[in-house]
Amino acid sequence: MKRRDFVGAGLAVAGAGMLGVRSAHAQSKQIVVMNWGGDWNSRTVKHIEAPLLESKGWTIVRELGEQPPRLTKVIAEKRLPRGTVDIVHLGESEAYTLHVNEALETLDYSKIPNAATMVPSMKRPYFVPWLYSAWELVYNPEKIKDPITAYADMWNPKYAGKIGVMDSNYGNAMQTASIVASGKMDDFEGAKKMLLEWKKAVQPKVYPSHQQAQAAMKSDEIWLMANYRARGLQWAKDGTKCATAYPKEGGIYQVFGAVMPRRVINKEGAYAYLNALLDPTAMVGLCADNFYTPPITAVNLSGEVGRKIAYSDAQKASLKYGNQEYWAKNITSWLDWWKKSFLGS
Repeated sequence: MKRRDFVGAGLAVAGAGMLGVRSAHAQSKQIVVMNWGGDWNSRTVKHIEAPLLESKGWTIVRELGEQPPRLTKVIAEKRLPRGTVDIVHLGESEAYTLHVNEALETLDYSKIPNAATMVPSMKRPYFVPWLYSAWELVYNPEKIKDPITAYADMWNPKYAGKIGVMDSNYGNAMQTASIVASGKMDDFEGAKKMLLEWKKAVQPKVYPSHQQAQAAMKSDEIWLMANYRARGLQWAKDGTKCATAYPKEGGIYQVFGAVMPRRVINKEGAYAYLNALLDPTAMVGLCADNFYTPPITAVNLSGEVGRKIAYSDAQKASLKYGNQEYWAKNITSWLDWWKKSFLGS
């Protein structure tokens, strides 16, 4: 995809004049990291940043928020002599969007020794995979007695007023609707039709983030929603009455990881950070805490945690993989429709 196509789509709207350029030297001990907030960030700090970086003299400067502003900033800063960010946490599709816009560094994996046992098919020259899970169904088994087996179950009007959806995961929500409409993940017209029908039939409650959605499920405000298996297992561990169900349509495969912007300030610090993310010992504790699956075979997740996050052969065969090229070209139109037509109407 040509850069002008993406810029023309309207995502990269921040001008260089609006960006303050940090004064930082390449060899400083400061690492500027853009990440999600909430418990995602707190677990990153607990298991990775504090013990493996800050304890060794690195200073982590955190810019926390949602993905769209991160994409905008990295795209805008590639035009500058120097950027303001070293590491950006993203989903794999969003990382690909930045890659095709020539906004990312090509990584030297020899400087990331902890990636030595990475599953080869997951490795990308511009993106370090860190954690993955599948988008499934999370429900309250005390309130919902009929078996939950499919994404389509969320369109059942008997659950009206008791279904939740997260604004921050609009992409997964729209892909789910697309799958229900036609079995494909990129059926934009089908997704729009199904979401408007869904809104009318079940009046889903919209939450800004995982934390608010968990609170709603814990208080019985909602009984059912789509979310990552990892999140459902986290919530159950935290005492929320919920269980997970793998959808018969096939779960949506999602990888999270980190990238290095083309205008990285501190490349040495960025590589130290990427290597810390994949520390095998740290990942054992992290995955036991968040129930995501690691991309490196050096992590041994045996016992209950390993059993809960494992996918059967049949489930692996049915996983849905998004078309990254399609997503890079259409992310802006999907987000615009979600904000204006689904949330705004």
